[in-house]
Amino acid sequence: MSYFPTTRLRRLRVTETVRRMARETALAIADFVYPLFVVEGRDIRQPIGPMPGCYQLSLDRLCPEVDEVAELGIPAVLLFGIPSAKDAVGSEAYAERGIVQEAVRAIKKAAPQIVVVTDVCLCEYTDHGHCGVVVGERVDNDRTLELLAKTAVSQADAGADVVAPSAMMDGQVRAIRQALDGSGHQETLLMAYAAKYASAFFGPFRVAAESAPQFGDRRAYQMDPANVREAMREIELDVQEGADIIMVKPALAYLDVIARARQQFNLPLAAYNVSGEYSMVKAASQLGWVDGNRAMMEVLTAIKRAGAEIIISYHAKEAARLLRGER
Repeated sequence: MSYFPTTRLRRLRVTETVRRMARETALAIADFVYPLFVVEGRDIRQPIGPMPGCYQLSLDRLCPEVDEVAELGIPAVLLFGIPSAKDAVGSEAYAERGIVQEAVRAIKKAAPQIVVVTDVCLCEYTDHGHCGVVVGERVDNDRTLELLAKTAVSQADAGADVVAPSAMMDGQVRAIRQALDGSGHQETLLMAYAAKYASAFFGPFRVAAESAPQFGDRRAYQMDPANVREAMREIELDVQEGADIIMVKPALAYLDVIARARQQFNLPLAAYNVSGEYSMVKAASQLGWVDGNRAMMEVLTAIKRAGAEIIISYHAKEAARLLRGER
């Protein structure tokens, strides 16, 4: 049965004002978390080749960047550290004066209103580039848990508001939650990289964080991109182990996973719009193949439409400016 011509859906699209009134999904600056890469040294603002507009920053150049983030109204940053020295067990990840720990202290002093999220993993700190302790050519899950817990506690000691374990080790959320609670950090939030896939879209990040594995790959601990039921099991376990926020990573190629997680779980849901997704938009825009701003906002809207309340994105500053009506 046809309801035409009485029902004409184009009436809801006739002007920009009407389109705004009928819009189902609205991005907000408060949705965003902006990732930052911090390095040892001074006066460093090193462009990251495959990620135009992103930089490796030394501590003295970090706070001006955070001030800009705060001025734009973005509520949170996510820190990744690149140490000056690496070893087999990633000891700089949990050093009291490690690069991320010092970055947390600097941000909390300069901009205490900013929520500081810290990545809890060893890949940036190990000389082999894997996310845990390697025995032979295999990452040992249970030996890694203790080091991840030490890392999270050291970051919380420095003042981190949220710790975010990304190593995809079984039991990491429970180990970290117990360690935090046992060291007086009962109120530190835990955002679990609950469904993190072994993705080709991580490529530019490994340049930015200098964290490419020196042998093999991470498919033995990160998820198979073909699986969604397994993702729900991963998320369910992290919820049971004490996660406060759950995350799907990457976002754009996994919108179905985000939507399924939103339907199945009641916790706050984050999605990581990862480096490769960012770089594709940037590259196509530079070549004149797409309108970069429109593509960016379409991608971010899709992530929120799928069900994510929190969007971690390298686009966050640009998107915030557009949402403020700036260019």
